[in-house]
Amino acid sequence: MTSLDTLHPRLPSPLQEIEDPRFTHHGTRLLLKRDDLIHPQLIGNKYRKLAPNLTAAAGRTVVTFGGAYSNHLRATAAAGRLLGLPTVGVVRGQELADRPLNPSLARCTADGMRLHFVDRSTYRHKTEPETLAAVLRAADAEGAYVVPEGGSNAEAVRGCHALGEELRGRADVVALACGTGGTLAGLAAGLAPDQRAVGVPVLKGGFLTADIQALQQQAFGGPRGTWHLDDRFHFGGYARTTPALDAFAEDFEDRHALPVERLYVAKLLYALVTLAQEGAFARGTTIAAVVTGRPFP
Repeated sequence: MTSLDTLHPRLPSPLQEIEDPRFTHHGTRLLLKRDDLIHPQLIGNKYRKLAPNLTAAAGRTVVTFGGAYSNHLRATAAAGRLLGLPTVGVVRGQELADRPLNPSLARCTADGMRLHFVDRSTYRHKTEPETLAAVLRAADAEGAYVVPEGGSNAEAVRGCHALGEELRGRADVVALACGTGGTLAGLAAGLAPDQRAVGVPVLKGGFLTADIQALQQQAFGGPRGTWHLDDRFHFGGYARTTPALDAFAEDFEDRHALPVERLYVAKLLYALVTLAQEGAFARGTTIAAVVTGRPFP
């Protein structure tokens, strides 16, 4: 198996201060933790979560899960190509099998990932042992190393611990957008005791608190760090945006010459501007926003 060292990740990722009157007016500083610059293809928290799992795979085929627009599937496919690992993506939605691939799934196949489509009912039960075994048989992937949807498992959470360590002493509040919660679970554990983390879920449903608690239990044996979630900024759910969010992202790009990824990062930045306006941060607070990805071409 090719060593992960050949990927040459940029770690620790850069920390960039942004001058923005929507924060300075309230006496706060905004820093961007540029995890989008870790690797040109394994972007942001995807590298941090995948690296320990790819090591654990030890050369075996990697099977993972996602929807039709999953950034995690794309990152896993790219990792497989770069490291010479076979990858299989189990995609939610059997109906998609007979349709032209969207750009995201087309990129996966171009990177060598074999796609296996399953119906939505089966997908909902994918973590149950019998269902998982049946899916692996159908995908001709028995004996493969399985990475869960979004890449969040104990290995990934421990991999994200370093993100918190890199931000120790650099900010009072660290914020990031959350999908499956693994990055926040690890980040919060790595921060210093006087720091706190804020998660902005990009899916609606209010289920992430229990998931993050469970991930910390699996990774560290119990709760770690100070963190909370603000569920107000999902904009309708995963992969959904609104004209207001698109306008905000375009304005931020124009102000700071920074490409803003829409599914996660735009929602995070919108949330932080809103929280600053609401007075959620005391004057003198330094906020670090984790840029977990960038727009895909």
